[in-house]
Amino acid sequence: MKKFIVLVVLCFGFNTMALADKADDLRQSCDTGDGYSCFNLGVKYNNGKGVKQDYFKAVEYYQKACGLEDGAGCFNLGIGYDNGEGVKQDYFKAAEYYQKACGLEVGSGCFNLGNGYNNGEGVKQDEFKAVEYYQKACGLENGTGCFNLGVKYDNGEGVKQDYFKAIEYYQKACGLELGYGCFNLGIRYNNGEGVKQDYFKAIEYYQKACGLEVGSGCNNLGGMYKNGKDVKQDYFKAVEYYQKACGLENGGGCFNLGLMYKNGKGVKQDYFKAVEYYQKACGLENGSGCFNLGNGYNKGEGVKQDYFKAIEYYQKACGLENGSGCFNLGVKYRTGKGVKQDYLKAAEYYQKACGLEVGDGCFNLGIMHNNGKGVKQDYFKAAEYYQKACGLEDGYGCNNLGVGYDKGKGVRQSNTKALEYYGKACDLRNQLGCENYAELNKSNN
Repeated sequence: MKKFIVLVVLCFGFNTMALADKADDLRQSCDTGDGYSCFNLGVKYNNGKGVKQDYFKAVEYYQKACGLEDGAGCFNLGIGYDNGEGVKQDYFKAAEYYQKACGLEVGSGCFNLGNGYNNGEGVKQDEFKAVEYYQKACGLENGTGCFNLGVKYDNGEGVKQDYFKAIEYYQKACGLELGYGCFNLGIRYNNGEGVKQDYFKAIEYYQKACGLEVGSGCNNLGGMYKNGKDVKQDYFKAVEYYQKACGLENGGGCFNLGLMYKNGKGVKQDYFKAVEYYQKACGLENGSGCFNLGNGYNKGEGVKQDYFKAIEYYQKACGLENGSGCFNLGVKYRTGKGVKQDYLKAAEYYQKACGLEVGDGCFNLGIMHNNGKGVKQDYFKAAEYYQKACGLEDGYGCNNLGVGYDKGKGVRQSNTKALEYYGKACDLRNQLGCENYAELNKSNN
């Protein structure tokens, strides 16, 4: 099961309390020992509201507020040390003030301290301590703390893995308007992990996540409408949600929007628009966007044909773990299109593609081992890669594995096994597999 990711973004400093008060009045109250007034005066200096912006002054008043047991002051002081605003950056000091804020029941302080323990910033890394502080943050109604606690239970980090507990904390996070909690709940209901599969529930939670500006929620919602999963198929709705996802800097949303323009689904077909969205997706580190952009340059669709540009984007796609990008790079190096022909490089990229579960990559790597191109000739290795390709539903891999069993090449000769793999190749619409199956079956009879 895919691991979920802990949110490690720092909670921002508090800045919305009682800012209507005049600076002079706040200063007077602060001087008489009112920590809340000292905190608000610090906020004014931090934001430059009613006074000239001055981070050093802000820190001074947060320090005074914290000394007067105002938790928000301690928390904002921690933020100052974390970001190096008004003071020299110091993660140890930041952790110290988050600790004090947490002790004063400020949930964001507990959350940031949990992140410190999770990442080993300002304190020694300790997953158990991280869980402890996320737990306290969640108890203080900090949605991000609840979410991270859910992730910990999901991944079994610092706690015993427990999908039901994970769901419980995602639900609490979602109830506290933390969109990522809603999104993870949507994933759970979509896949039936820890809950009974329920596409209607998945849609409900994706909808809420999207409304809370979580681009992944909008993207997944678009996918539900595109595929008609327990909603009426609606390409226009799909486009609407992909657009929102893309506007929220979600690379998957931009990529899917590009696909809709390429295929003319829910929008007028437009290769130029498709390329525009692939470009944005790629810039957002979406490997599929980079891959499709590479394809655009390779074929001259929506852009002027340019093999060098195609290679550039395939390389970026491959670096982002897009197996198809790695495979196409392998093809480029094998054929010498846009690069100098290099069988060693071709084998290297086929290997990476195969490791990323691209059947074509495994099949081609098998061919290279069979022929001794870019690698040492090895029929056993060839059979191994054909086997993996076949397991990934690659008909050519199944057929070549059948040939191996038919001829006893790289595997022990077996007509039974040969027929099995020829049959599988044929089921995968591989014509050669069908022909080989018919011929061997006939000779056996």
